[in-house]
Amino acid sequence: MNTAEIIVRRLEAAGVRWVFGIPSGPVLPLIDALRQSTIEFVLTTNETSAGFMATVVGQLTGSPGVCVATVGPGATNLTTGVGAAWLDRAPCLAITCNVATPWLNRRIQMRIDHHALFRPLSKDTVALTAANADLALQEAIALACAEPPGPVHLDLPEDVAVAPAAQGAPPLHERAPKPADISATVEGVLQKALAESRRALLITGLSVNRSRLAQPLRRFVEAHGIPFISTLHGKGLLPESHPLWCGVLGRARRTTVQALVKRADLVIAIGYDPIEINYEEWLGDTPLVHVDYEAADISASVNTLLNVGGDMDGAVERMAAMPPSGNDWTAAELDTHRRTLESALRPPMGGDLATYHVLDALRARLPADGILAYDVGAHTHQIATQWRTDQPLTCLATNGWSSMGFGMPAAYAAKLVFPDRAVACVVGDGGFLMTAGELSLARRMNLAVPTVVLNDGWLGLMKVKQERRGYQLSGVHLGEPPSSPPHYFGVPCRSARTLDELHAALDWGLTLDGPSVIEAFVTVEPYSETVYD
Repeated sequence: MNTAEIIVRRLEAAGVRWVFGIPSGPVLPLIDALRQSTIEFVLTTNETSAGFMATVVGQLTGSPGVCVATVGPGATNLTTGVGAAWLDRAPCLAITCNVATPWLNRRIQMRIDHHALFRPLSKDTVALTAANADLALQEAIALACAEPPGPVHLDLPEDVAVAPAAQGAPPLHERAPKPADISATVEGVLQKALAESRRALLITGLSVNRSRLAQPLRRFVEAHGIPFISTLHGKGLLPESHPLWCGVLGRARRTTVQALVKRADLVIAIGYDPIEINYEEWLGDTPLVHVDYEAADISASVNTLLNVGGDMDGAVERMAAMPPSGNDWTAAELDTHRRTLESALRPPMGGDLATYHVLDALRARLPADGILAYDVGAHTHQIATQWRTDQPLTCLATNGWSSMGFGMPAAYAAKLVFPDRAVACVVGDGGFLMTAGELSLARRMNLAVPTVVLNDGWLGLMKVKQERRGYQLSGVHLGEPPSSPPHYFGVPCRSARTLDELHAALDWGLTLDGPSVIEAFVTVEPYSETVYD
């Protein structure tokens, strides 16, 4: 077997089902090895999309998503997608196929130092050889999945890919160190803190998606009557239809949510990763108990009662068994808070179609286990707060990395992982311009995903930021939206300028056997009231 074949064998053993990327001469040996395996090579139109798709596969399956790119510009494109795996904590293998070994240290066409490029974005970067590839793949897969998960970069020179490989590397028996038992420490601190607290508030974050905490954490908040909020990535682990749910931190109508935070006299953060929002930006001097798989990077200015990392799942199980404690929150005030929040998210627009109309109409049609993938922009803030879900990993977005262009590749990756579940995508017109070419992937693979484009003619988030900072509007107007074409790259398209047209278009898109585009011509104005207020 050659080295490319050994690599593919190890990927198969790890449960990898897809490799995303774009071919080139150095990539061809790996593609040929994939052709003879159970793994499908998925052709994207941009390496960045390949990285995003690998990220989402890693998030949804727990097994490494895999992406591949050629030397030089292919590698630089790939880094943007791999950055999402790095800062949004997803297991991923990023393979760059390089020039032949004799040219690795020469200044020649396309060649750059791939290891220097990927080092800031990965848990490790490894030069593959015919002698080390077998064991290196095992180690890379284990490292990518180890807590906290993330990408590992592998560099494969073209001559190494076709060289006979050393086989029979011993199975990797090393396991990640057992996480520290922090349950007694957490219970002791929390018992004292809750005894002294009258208005505790719980927040969940990015790490809960990798946990088994849904039931014990729910038992804990219900036993103690503690309201909860989440970050964008923490949505759904605790059901957002629950009467103790109170919003999403730092997103649309953040001041409404922040007003509740300011009333708390204790914040219990479970699975909160400050990569989403630093504690210093919102916590003030409220006492904090932080419990995660790793301790948080917190400044001394934060009033920290506990900052501990270890076996979070075991700690929360212990928390769920704690005797109930009373507090001063009332059902009436929490209900009033939620009503105020819901109303503020939907400012009156007369006869104009607004983003919140689109989201309400789509939410009413998508089943409880349906998956919404969405892009970065002003609508990110609106969706994070407005879109309610009772299941984790049903709202796919990038927060730590926050790159435009994420939404469409994420939706297509989710549909590959869950072909029998409804998947929809919402993107702004700016993000659509970045990744519209991936519609050809959806058409080729017949992925039944409707993509809703919120077409308002602006880079809405930047427009709001310029307004808030007193700048003149400049460089953020995309132009007056043109009429929708009948199709994009062979994917059928319908437009909606009214609520009736929107409902009809959604009914159409959600019942097709393949991909579709729905252009919703919305007004940009509500973002000025909802994004930062």
